[in-house]
Amino acid sequence: MTTETSSTATTDAGTGTDTGTPTDRSFLFVLGSSRPDGNTELLARAAAAQLPAGFAQNWVDLNRLALPDFQDGRHDAENWSSGETEDMLREATLAATDVVIASPLYWYTVSAQVKRYLDYWSGWLTAPGSDFKARMTGRRLWAVSVMAHSEPEVADGMVATLRNSAAYMGMGFGGLLLGSASRPGQIRQDEEALLRAKTFFQGAAPLARFPYESPYESPHEKEEAAA
Repeated sequence: MTTETSSTATTDAGTGTDTGTPTDRSFLFVLGSSRPDGNTELLARAAAAQLPAGFAQNWVDLNRLALPDFQDGRHDAENWSSGETEDMLREATLAATDVVIASPLYWYTVSAQVKRYLDYWSGWLTAPGSDFKARMTGRRLWAVSVMAHSEPEVADGMVATLRNSAAYMGMGFGGLLLGSASRPGQIRQDEEALLRAKTFFQGAAPLARFPYESPYESPHEKEEAAA
């Protein structure tokens, strides 16, 4: 089990040691790639490097965690139980003011690892004595992804998944930092993505809304309005 924390403290997911000082902002970076040091992680770290030194960072690599598939026990609360890895993930999520999903675009949405992590949110919502939703309301969700395509519309499915999840939780959504790459390390050649990474976390994360709620703009409508 590996996590890493910084403030710019870096925490080792295995030990949970935090060498940073407390601040009012704490970022949880949830890595959902199938390979270590992938392009998405590189882009996420480029964005994280721009955070103020006092902001805590906790990095969790889902691919290295022994997390079983989620079992829906919402209607069997008496037999609800959790394991060590799940407890660590829940505590790390609740400790964060900002959750950053760093997932490659797999079949036009988040990876299986990230989907499993989000499925666990369902369990945490209904666990006996849980106040998970109340505590997450008002916090922020962000996304970082790299895909082989160069057309941003291809990632609309991922954006919808995460924006709607944030809307359900009453969280702000800071949008998607998107890059284009395929071969290992190729993201370093995407100068536009690396430039956007420098200011990504300086952007607003307004309260997320479902598409049927008003006002709502698609990511592309926002880009056009800003142009």
